[in-house]
This record gives sequence, C-alpha cells and structure tokens, in this order.
Amino acid sequence: MSFNLRLSILIIALILAAVILRVLHKDMIPVKYSLLWAIGVILLIILSIWPNILVSLASLIGFQTISNMVTGVLFIILLFITISLTVIVSGQKKKITLLVQEVSILKNRVDDLENKKGEL
Repeated sequence: MSFNLRLSILIIALILAAVILRVLHKDMIPVKYSLLWAIGVILLIILSIWPNILVSLASLIGFQTISNMVTGVLFIILLFITISLTVIVSGQKKKITLLVQEVSILKNRVDDLENKKGEL
C-alpha cells in the first residue's frame, strides 16, 4: 500500500472522528450509537498504520484479492447496521404506541372531569 493511500486513509479516519465527536457534543446521537462509528475509525487508523494486517487477514480467510475482502466485510457491516437500526425503530414504535395510548387515556379522564365540573 502506497504512502499516499495510507496517509489518505489516516486523514479520512481523523475527519470521521472529528465528525463523530461533534455530533456527540451537540447531542444529536447518544453515545451507544456512536460506538460502532468509533470502532470503524479505530480500525481505519490501525489499517493505515499497519496495512499488512489486511493482506495477512485476506490470505488467512482465503480471499483472492484484498478488495474482495473489504467489499465482503463492508457488506456484513452494513447488514449489522441495518439489523440494529431495525431493532431501534421497532422499539421506538412500541414506545410511541404506548405513549399514544397513555395520552388518550389521560385526555379521556380530563374530558370526564371537565364534563363533571360543567354539571355542577
């Protein structure tokens, strides 16, 4: 791997780390959701410093080229991200349904109290 490519990967990793920290600082996402991105940044930094790890891992797993392995790994990572986001969305949907039900019950109680007050 050429020095320019390694330097480019390192710069991209540092920019990504800065973006993650900024998003965390502004409370746009919770810390637990940023951990996956932080792991990705750490892996990019490690691979930019020691690129032979990727070559050794590709030959160990049995990939013909490094690009095929990277594509496969990225595909698997995207599957995990999709599954985790689906779990989060499902949990949020359940919470929203429960919240709507509780608000409806409270609205019904308030209407009943207003009706009783109007009768007096």
